[in-house]
Amino acid sequence: MELLWELAGWAGAVAILSAYLAVSMGWLKAGKGFQTANLFGSVAFIINGTLHSAWPSVVTNVAWFLISAVALVRMREVEAPAQAVEAHVQYPGVPDSTGQMAIIEALTEALPVVGSVTTAADARLAA
Repeated sequence: MELLWELAGWAGAVAILSAYLAVSMGWLKAGKGFQTANLFGSVAFIINGTLHSAWPSVVTNVAWFLISAVALVRMREVEAPAQAVEAHVQYPGVPDSTGQMAIIEALTEALPVVGSVTTAADARLAA
């Protein structure tokens, strides 16, 4: 049984170090895969550290586990579909029935032009 816990500790080390290497080298984004590897790795280290009475390691990995767990929960919340919000559209010349004042501008007037791309059609029109 002790061999199983030793293997768990080594598996945790491989999971955490592999995830860290992959993110550091740009092979993986620091997303779900990274956080999941850290979560499982920290659990393995907690088990291994507890059996060896390595309490500083256990405390560190409990914190590591909690950080990964909170990150995964937050990622899930972001992915959850937002509830539909009914948009109010105010058309020019139509009285506002909501009691709010609405000003509508054309999108092209509201956004500054940073740069433009000349196409073949534009070149022919300019000539």
